[in-house]
Amino acid sequence: MPTYRFLSAIACGAALALGLATADCRADSLAFAVVDNQSGIVLDAYNPQKKLQIGSLTKIATAIVVLDWATGSNADLNQLATVPAAMSQLGPQQGVGFQPGDTCALRDLLYAAMMQSDNIAALTLADHVGRSLPGDLPPVDRFVQQMNALAKAKGMIRTRFLNPHGLDSLERSLPYSTAEDLAKLTCYAEANSAFRFYGSQKERKITYNSAAGPQTYLLRNTNELLDQYDIDGVKTGTTQRAGQCLIISAAKSPESVQKGETHFITPRRLNVVVLGSNDRFREAAGLLQRGWQYHAQWTAAGRPAKGWKPTPQ
Repeated sequence: MPTYRFLSAIACGAALALGLATADCRADSLAFAVVDNQSGIVLDAYNPQKKLQIGSLTKIATAIVVLDWATGSNADLNQLATVPAAMSQLGPQQGVGFQPGDTCALRDLLYAAMMQSDNIAALTLADHVGRSLPGDLPPVDRFVQQMNALAKAKGMIRTRFLNPHGLDSLERSLPYSTAEDLAKLTCYAEANSAFRFYGSQKERKITYNSAAGPQTYLLRNTNELLDQYDIDGVKTGTTQRAGQCLIISAAKSPESVQKGETHFITPRRLNVVVLGSNDRFREAAGLLQRGWQYHAQWTAAGRPAKGWKPTPQ
């Protein structure tokens, strides 16, 4: 299991911290950021450092902590986790319909948390993985510590996670993050092929074991933009405090440039973070299209690391 607090921020985070290219434009959301995934350069932003509630976008951190733990400990994601009795503290929940004592493979819990934003799935992942982490705190609290260690390592200086699911009505204080910080997290998460796969599925049948015997459930992704405009991820989030939140990621064919005898291939992927929107899918789709326009301008300018400003069209 990686100990995130000992890791330095990746280049993506460093570029984001520079607060590059911010377009002066009216936003329908409280904050947004459009970022080149390869470099972390901000192509377009509004209130990128404003602390806000983020709802189930929290589950991106939950999923990547689980995946990093599995890689670091060589854990099998087919192993079964038991739904904890603490799920009752979440109150009535929509979703798969897990009950205390049910068992489900970590892999299917990841699908449920990422695709259909199941809060009990996220809690079960945290409880199971947290039991293998060092410390004297309860398992879920140990897991949340790891989420915050991840945030610190990636330069997410305006982020505080309080739970693995993103509900913001259960704590005495409020969890929060920013569009800028979530863009850093998305850059890191999108580098993980397993993470990209979990967020890209439109439908997925999972199985779990209940007191009544084996059960199956068909998950449907809450991201309505999947497979439109080359979008292949990432996650939705909604609470009363957070409003409509969304992160999408889209890739185009890599840029291919021949310079002398050297052939340069540069990936092209944009990540869009929208927080506190009244119409997240419409807004995110529009920001993505404008983002590609700005990406073309930035590429034509030689992909500068600083000092570049977009020309609104």
